[in-house]
Amino acid sequence: MRSARSRALRGLLVGAALVGVLPTLGAHADPAQDLKQFREYFKKKFPTVRFHNYASGFYALPGMDDYRSQWEAFNEFPPYEIGLDAGRREWETPFKNGKTYASCFVNGGKNIAQHYPYWHEATRQVRTAEMDLIDCVKHNGEERAFTTADLSKDTRARVQLANLTAAFYELSQGQRVEIDLSAPGAVAAYEEGKRFWWSRRGQLNFSCANCHMDLAGKNLGGNQPLSAALGHPVGWPAYRTVWGQLETIHQRYATCNSQVRAKPLKQGSATYNNLQLYETYLSSGLPLSAPSVRN
Repeated sequence: MRSARSRALRGLLVGAALVGVLPTLGAHADPAQDLKQFREYFKKKFPTVRFHNYASGFYALPGMDDYRSQWEAFNEFPPYEIGLDAGRREWETPFKNGKTYASCFVNGGKNIAQHYPYWHEATRQVRTAEMDLIDCVKHNGEERAFTTADLSKDTRARVQLANLTAAFYELSQGQRVEIDLSAPGAVAAYEEGKRFWWSRRGQLNFSCANCHMDLAGKNLGGNQPLSAALGHPVGWPAYRTVWGQLETIHQRYATCNSQVRAKPLKQGSATYNNLQLYETYLSSGLPLSAPSVRN
C-alpha cells in the first residue's frame, strides 16, 4: 500500500507534468531582462506579497499563517545564536600575527556581503564569501578544519565555516543585494548558473525552477511548503529546524539535488558558485536577512 506521502508526491509529479509550461524565463534575454521577467512572474503568482517580504522566505507567502507564527516565535530567541556566537568569536579572535578576519576585507567586512558572490577577473571565477574567508585564514599563515576538509563530507568543518560566514553576513544585515555583472566573464558565469537552474535532473526529473517557481508555496510529497526562488538566497547561511544547525547555501543546494534523487555536487564547486551567482542576482534589491531560521 502506498504511503500518503508517496500518493501526494505522485499527484504533484503528475500535476507538474501536465502543466509543463513553466516559462523559459529569459531564454534569450540578458540578465536585466531576466530580472524583470522573474519579478513579474512572482508578482503575478503572489499578487498580495510585497516585494521586500520575500526576504523572509516562504513565511511571507499566502496561506502560511501557522508556519509564520512558529517562525516568529523562533525568532524571539533564535536557535542559531549558539552557532552565530561561535562564528563571531572566530571572526574577532586575532590570528597569531595579530590581524583578524576584518583585515582581509574592504571596510573591515561591514556592509559588503550584499555584493557576494562576485566575479573575480584575475582568477576568472565566481568567488563566494566562504572562499574569501578560507583564503583569509591561509593568507595569515594559519589553518582551520574548514580550510582543508572536504566540506561535502565533514559536517563539523562545514558547520564551523557556516557559523563564520553567518557572522560575516550579519555585518551586512539589511543591505540590499547588488551583484555586478558588468564583466563578460560574470555574464558567462551567470549563464552557466542559469542553465543549471533550468535543467531537469535526477530520477524525479525536476529542475530548480519546477520546485521554487511552479510549486512555490506548495507541499512536495506532503512534507513542507517549498520556498519561492525570489528571496531564497538572502537568508543564508540559515538554521533549518530539521538540521538543528547553521548551514551554507551550498549544503541546501546539495540536499535539493538529493531530494530529486540526483547526485549532489561538491561544496564550493564552480557549478554551485555559478548557481549562487544566478540565484542571488535574481534577488537584486532585496535586503539581506542572514543568518535566518528556515523550516
